[in-house]
Amino acid sequence: MGYWNTRGLRGSTLEELINFTNERYRSRGLAVIQKVPTPIKPIQIDQKSRTITLAYFDQKSTVDYIGVVQSIPICFDAKETSKKSLPIQNIHPHQILFMEDFQKQDGVAFLLVYFIEYDQYFMLPFEILKKYWDRAQEGGRKSIPYEAFPKELEIFSKGGAYIHYLEALNTYLVGKKQNRNKK
Repeated sequence: MGYWNTRGLRGSTLEELINFTNERYRSRGLAVIQKVPTPIKPIQIDQKSRTITLAYFDQKSTVDYIGVVQSIPICFDAKETSKKSLPIQNIHPHQILFMEDFQKQDGVAFLLVYFIEYDQYFMLPFEILKKYWDRAQEGGRKSIPYEAFPKELEIFSKGGAYIHYLEALNTYLVGKKQNRNKK
């Protein structure tokens, strides 16, 4: 079981930016995206401040966010890395399974990744993630290199949205549709 203590705050700034962006999307009628809460079981509670000081994860979470964008169901997980690649160990088997099942239901699954080293955000479609995941499971490379992140899916701040990922999502969907039409 994972314990929530100081490590439980990793990525909290990234998630705050995403939450703010999602609220902007909702208020403008563009999307309804919700943060999926991770159930925890408190172990220690500071009685004076009534805050949880130690807890463990009650069950495995799926992904960080789930919702709908203009009738398109989406789910994604937010990851950040201080390396020049995204370690596969940061992604859990139950997350891969959930995203795979989500895509089978015609949803769009992806990672939203922040590279601290480059100060850049990217959308990484599930298809690319799955390719690297499978290779790692077969003994191959244990990370996804920065170069594997499609530059056309880089995410920028725009229109009051700190992490305006809907543009990258649109670029991805248009490209996917064009590829289907070529076949």
